[in-house]
Amino acid sequence: MQTEELLLEAKKFFEINKGVIGKASKEGLRSVAVDFNKIVEFNPPFAESLLQSPNDVLQVLDLALSETGLVRDAKVRFTNLPKTQYIEVRNIRSKHLGNFVFIEGLVRQSSDVRPQVTSARFECPSCGNTINVLQLDSQFREPFRCSCGRKGKFKLLSKELVDAQRLVIEESPDSLEGSEQPKRINVFLKEDLVEPKMERRTTPGSRIGVVGVIYEVPLHTKTGAMATNFELAVEANNIIPLEEMYGDITVSEEDELLIKEFAHDEKVYEKLRDMIAPTIYGYEEIKEAIALQLFGGVRKKKSDNTMSRGDIHILLVGDPGVGKSQILQFVSKNAPKGRYVAGKAATSAGLTATVVKDEILKGWSLEAGALVLANMGILCIDELEKMDPQDRTAAHEALEQQQVTISKATIQATLKAQTTVLAAANPKLGRFDISRPLPDQIDIPPTLLNRFDLIFPLVDVPQKGLDEAIATHVLAEHSQKNKKQIETDFLRKYIAHAKKIIPQLTDGAIKEIKQYYVDLRSSAAAVAESGGSKAIPISARQLDALIRIAEASARARLGTKVLKEDAKRAIRLMHYWLKKVGVDSETQQFDIDRILTGVPATTRSKIAIIRDAIIKLEDRLGKKNIHIDEIRKEVADKGLDKETVDEIIEKMRREGEIFEPTKDTVHRI
Repeated sequence: MQTEELLLEAKKFFEINKGVIGKASKEGLRSVAVDFNKIVEFNPPFAESLLQSPNDVLQVLDLALSETGLVRDAKVRFTNLPKTQYIEVRNIRSKHLGNFVFIEGLVRQSSDVRPQVTSARFECPSCGNTINVLQLDSQFREPFRCSCGRKGKFKLLSKELVDAQRLVIEESPDSLEGSEQPKRINVFLKEDLVEPKMERRTTPGSRIGVVGVIYEVPLHTKTGAMATNFELAVEANNIIPLEEMYGDITVSEEDELLIKEFAHDEKVYEKLRDMIAPTIYGYEEIKEAIALQLFGGVRKKKSDNTMSRGDIHILLVGDPGVGKSQILQFVSKNAPKGRYVAGKAATSAGLTATVVKDEILKGWSLEAGALVLANMGILCIDELEKMDPQDRTAAHEALEQQQVTISKATIQATLKAQTTVLAAANPKLGRFDISRPLPDQIDIPPTLLNRFDLIFPLVDVPQKGLDEAIATHVLAEHSQKNKKQIETDFLRKYIAHAKKIIPQLTDGAIKEIKQYYVDLRSSAAAVAESGGSKAIPISARQLDALIRIAEASARARLGTKVLKEDAKRAIRLMHYWLKKVGVDSETQQFDIDRILTGVPATTRSKIAIIRDAIIKLEDRLGKKNIHIDEIRKEVADKGLDKETVDEIIEKMRREGEIFEPTKDTVHRI
């Protein structure tokens, strides 16, 4: 079709579809979204021309749109391209140059929005003629010659600028097979596609679809000459967000009635629990906690302007083969904006974020890590103990303050990481030992363990009745006999609806939580006064966790008030994990230091006894090198046997409190 014919057809199309233009005009948009199917219905040859020569037809459509007079300076943006135009990034070749295509993937990098010249006007000093030059390449172009014969040294009169941004799109991991590496492509955005409202949709980590034209970008050698190789890029016509967040889930009136009916069910908590990883048998308390984690607590602003997180972080620690990874996989696939990372294969930016050099637009770009990519969603981290130590250190801020601060190269930025974390870790020696402190068993620093609200051990202990039930359940799953269709769509809608509720603590709930906290602390104080170990059973951090879990419990039944029953449910879950990993095997008392520091109160008191004994022996014997036999005799009346003394001395030596100048002697540092 000729240009005049195309323009005439485009005007006819907009005459028929005035409603679409009117809606965009009322909303003050600078673009008009057009469904490609409407073009096909209107005129198939016109639609074919758009696919074959997109640049020419898009210019004609923009011109026809401006000539309608209904909307000013607007662009035509297309949606719903035919499936034949969908192409994977890895399959783009030179034959696709100039094609109108649809690609999708994750935004890995995004540059700053910067002005770009689209056309420039020059004046010829010889004859005064004005020459307009379109700037289509990456290099600024001047006129080659004037009609009067002059070459070079033209005067620049003016230039037209538009906002531009570069994204790097990477293939989604779920589209890869085997050992394939995800491929990347540059995407260039202009004009209304980089407005603040649109820019929020293209932050690193967002999953988007791009409608655009593939073209080549010239590369240059070190000498400045053009290379024979070219880079592929996409000039975007439209950006379509593909990732569903809780705020984006639409709940119809029919859905709302089903949701309210479900919320009033007496067994609402049991039903929600059974929806979590139904292929895994048992773990009722853990599944209940994960169900409440999906609802989350309320993010609050305190009186001193600091923020208190509402997200509940859970860590699963346990034996191999108990289903930790399956639980994580289920949650990541069924929760909106859920992501799954394992071991060291998080992203090239690790868990948090990094800064990379932008070779095309020059300068530096941010590349988001897994915690930032899952902002306002849930991140499932498998094999947490195998993560890079630097990543784990950076995760401290992300888990508690829910932000990632970057100060590298020329970029000083604070990225949001309001992410719920469900993590799993394996013990160092393969099997989990309930009697030993948690930090001794997993290669995770106590300061990071401290960030988790709930820590559940999963121990594989042979029990005849339980083993029979597990075997029956697993075999039934494999034979498809108990094939139940889990309504994950309903679960997502239910959670999305519940997250809009901001439950308030009632006096009954406050009293229940306060009493539990004070009673535990008081019992420990009484033991310490009677000469027992000075154990701290629970800290203020667990108090915050109790409030978050109680709020999530209220949300789970769509309650606007946190009742006494919600507080009791939070206390039950907290008590469950503290009994599993927070009880001192010697005194049978709760001791939070078994988790927070890895040194129980009983061990700490024994270290103090031996340290005091060494100091007394130094004064009495008048020397610094003390024989271990002397120490054993000194503390014999304190109830410390030979094995215990040797164990404590070894611990003090490892931590640098003492050293051994000669065999069987110690010297205090």
